[in-house]
Amino acid sequence: MAASLLRLSRSRRALLPLSSIRLPLSTQSQPKPPAPSPSSTASSLPRFLSFLVAAAAAGGTTAVLCDSGVDHRVGGKDSTELVVKGERRRVPQEFIDELASFLGDNLTVDYEERTFHGTPQNSFHKAANVPDVVVFPSSQDEVQKIVMACNKYKVPIVPYGGATSIEGHTLAPHGGVCIDMTLMKKIKTVHVEDMDVVVEPGVGWIELNEYLKPYGLFFPLDPGKILVTWPGATIGGMCATRCSGSLAVRYGTMRDNVINLQAVLPNGDIVKTGSRARKSAAGYDLARLIIGSEGTLGVITEVTLRLQKLPSHSVVAMCNFKTIKDAADVAIATMLSGIQVSRVELLDEVQIRAINMANGKNLPEVPTLMFEFIGTEAYALEQTLLVQKIAAEHHGSDFVFVEEPDAKTELWKIRKEALWAGFAMEPDHEAMITDVCVPLSRLAECISASKKLLDASPLTCLVIAHAGDGNFHTIILFDPSKEDQRKEAERLNHFMVHTALSMEGTCTGEHGVGTGKMKYLEKELGIESLRTMKRIKAALDPNNIMNPGKLIPPHVCI
Repeated sequence: MAASLLRLSRSRRALLPLSSIRLPLSTQSQPKPPAPSPSSTASSLPRFLSFLVAAAAAGGTTAVLCDSGVDHRVGGKDSTELVVKGERRRVPQEFIDELASFLGDNLTVDYEERTFHGTPQNSFHKAANVPDVVVFPSSQDEVQKIVMACNKYKVPIVPYGGATSIEGHTLAPHGGVCIDMTLMKKIKTVHVEDMDVVVEPGVGWIELNEYLKPYGLFFPLDPGKILVTWPGATIGGMCATRCSGSLAVRYGTMRDNVINLQAVLPNGDIVKTGSRARKSAAGYDLARLIIGSEGTLGVITEVTLRLQKLPSHSVVAMCNFKTIKDAADVAIATMLSGIQVSRVELLDEVQIRAINMANGKNLPEVPTLMFEFIGTEAYALEQTLLVQKIAAEHHGSDFVFVEEPDAKTELWKIRKEALWAGFAMEPDHEAMITDVCVPLSRLAECISASKKLLDASPLTCLVIAHAGDGNFHTIILFDPSKEDQRKEAERLNHFMVHTALSMEGTCTGEHGVGTGKMKYLEKELGIESLRTMKRIKAALDPNNIMNPGKLIPPHVCI
């Protein structure tokens, strides 16, 4: 499976003070916890965690995780596995003692904590194992020592940020060490005149923008508007997955907004990818190599970000259409006209119906476009009226726009709460979410072809698009207890991915690969590209300790 499945039954658990949950460390091996009985499991664990009990009861293996010859395959071509399997051994006690010597209380082997970190909070992807150790470094020096110890003992590393990724990026199928970066959340330096900021990877994007507001600046990526209000996303994770959001149509993706970064490589070396200059032709572009590498090449420890001026004025507009093709055509025509929109979001009629059900609204249940225009008051209004004219030429109706802050917030709330509104239609269902992106000229064709299939399906399917850059998501609601519905959701997702690929598009516009989308990469990129990626990985990480089993399909050989 290659889509994203969100579970609303469990929100992120607040961490206890570290000292209150740590187990005492000694030179003796930790005893293996007894396997729970099926009866006790049913009452003590949520349904979607039951697979962990079965894995624990089955016991581990003695294979060394990073040795050649161990089959780590998962998510390769034609894979339909729901649980990511892996070979695992218990980490040596001397390794844990070495980590404890400099981390102290910022380390835990507590089973509940390890299970929490090994279970994605917003994804259907599961693994047969969980991390053996969770560590909380507070500095680059500590990250370096952790990585060097892991490389010495050949222990896998899984970097962990805001826990908002939805493609299995933070699974630990081979056990190992989960490096939770949330204590590294310093905003180091703001260079107001240069419009950049230096931060640690654990800084959240919302907190960063609150900090920057008094300076009249902001960081323009907003992963919170991809599908839901997503406050947990951190700068390190956003770099690792090369994320974007609804503002990407104006400001670009994460790769366009990082000036340089620092990362700890698998051998413990610390690499800084460049200076603070706005442009440079010096050497390989190592920053762009690490951005989107999903923790497979190193652990990001510092990021210098490009900032923008807060707009002096903005206008939010909304318009209805008879067909989703008309709406997509207006998005394309708007971009071709040269109008500098900051957001162009498309919602289909099913999504609008869900919003009406969830929020007691009475919006016309037809495909709808939402726009945001920024600049001076006169400029924003001028752009709004130009788009209104374009919409009228494509059968648009009920064009409305607002400028008052409260009215704009209320209008954008429709978009921000789209996913939660979807669950109002099917409260007991789960959501598989697609993330295809196509060249802008093919957007209307791709969405139209997908909608024909979605509308004919017995499942409830909602479409949301970042229509200004060709990226759209389908929320496919299904009952996880019914195998036929899960297979139907997979069929729909598979069709949309291959439709996008046939139009020179991609299987993932902003969510990343993780374990879920590996099986599409050979068709999208070609085997030689994948072999090149694997050669880079092998050169930097010969022991394969950095987030093994992610991003690069397992069938690729060099």
